[in-house]
Amino acid sequence: MNGKINNTLLKTLTAATAPYEVNDVELKGFGIRVQPSGVLSYFVRYRIQGKQTRLVVGRTTEFTSAQARDAARNILASVNLGTDPLIARKPISVPKTLGTFIEDDYAPWAKANLKSADSVVARIKHSFTEHWGKPLSDLTAWNIEKWRQRRLSNVDKPAKAATVNRDLAALKAALSRAVEWDVLDSHPLSKVKLSKTDSNAVVRYLSKEETAALHAALDRREQDKRDKRKHANHWRKERGYVEIAPMDDQAFVDHLRPAVLLSLNTGLRQGELFALRWGDVNFTEQYLSVRGTDAKSGKTRHVPLNSEIVAVLKLWRKQSPSTNTLVFPGSKGKPLTDIKTAWTKLLKDAKIEKFRWHDMRHDFASRLVMAGVDLNTVRELLGHADLKMTLRYAHLAPEHKATAVEKLVHRDKHNAT
Repeated sequence: MNGKINNTLLKTLTAATAPYEVNDVELKGFGIRVQPSGVLSYFVRYRIQGKQTRLVVGRTTEFTSAQARDAARNILASVNLGTDPLIARKPISVPKTLGTFIEDDYAPWAKANLKSADSVVARIKHSFTEHWGKPLSDLTAWNIEKWRQRRLSNVDKPAKAATVNRDLAALKAALSRAVEWDVLDSHPLSKVKLSKTDSNAVVRYLSKEETAALHAALDRREQDKRDKRKHANHWRKERGYVEIAPMDDQAFVDHLRPAVLLSLNTGLRQGELFALRWGDVNFTEQYLSVRGTDAKSGKTRHVPLNSEIVAVLKLWRKQSPSTNTLVFPGSKGKPLTDIKTAWTKLLKDAKIEKFRWHDMRHDFASRLVMAGVDLNTVRELLGHADLKMTLRYAHLAPEHKATAVEKLVHRDKHNAT
């Protein structure tokens, strides 16, 4: 890209997903580099003793375009006289630390390109606090390996390998950007591999007894809230106060029951559930669409609805104000951000332990596999990019493995005869 570098041009330059440069049309060798983070730096490119070299003049926040142009002229003039500005100047450079790189460069880029930017940046900052003030060049495979061993072998609270892997993957991804943006010459952690984990670990899903207990707890919660509303209105009526809207004509007392039932019957992630709009629900064809902007994979997928959840959603739609765009709106129509309090109380009443909201997604997949649904169909319903993540449910289809090994019996009998 070429143009005259001046204040007018600077106002038009915007960050892109990759760095790019603008070469000045009047002063050959003078240019400006735009980083994905939005940082703009003046540079001078020149050749001396047969070697192409680029020298950074400074950021646009430090020099005006006119000042940078004058500096570039002086640098190019010294080159014409046979002096290498890099040697003559001997600048004292302050090394960029992990903290300054993440906060000044990576975080702005992440917010523009990653849906989970805030959590990713927070994860790096929390997990690598001990390295936050150290120069990026001090990050080596050796000291990160020591960091990993301390996390895994902590006497008081050892971290799980999967957690450490997520922390390490977040840091490695950030450092890959540092290499791409010429902040680092090479990736210091390229040889650091993720810890081995058991990809076939048993997943948490509800037993038949727990499923019955959960539904019973939902029933009790509904009835309890209805009874309390009646009691409150009776108290108000006796004292001449305005009564609160009764719940008897509503299918649900609030959003919890339909949200739980929808999760159990579709396997939606909590974020997908909270972002679901009524326009994404097709009652005629009986499916809902998870938009790519809300999906972890970034790809839109369509999830069929069984008869039970179609009936639930129709009742919920009937009592939901027509002005609601979201299926489960929070305060003032904004998306819900948390449902932890009500969910925790529900599990306590049902006497169900160690079952997270996300485990309803595992329960959905587990029940499908145990019902004989093939893994690839389960993968599509869950929105997994490949079959690797879905294979964790393979052990729940024992009849296929049993059939396979049973063939050995028939073969041995045949050989015996």
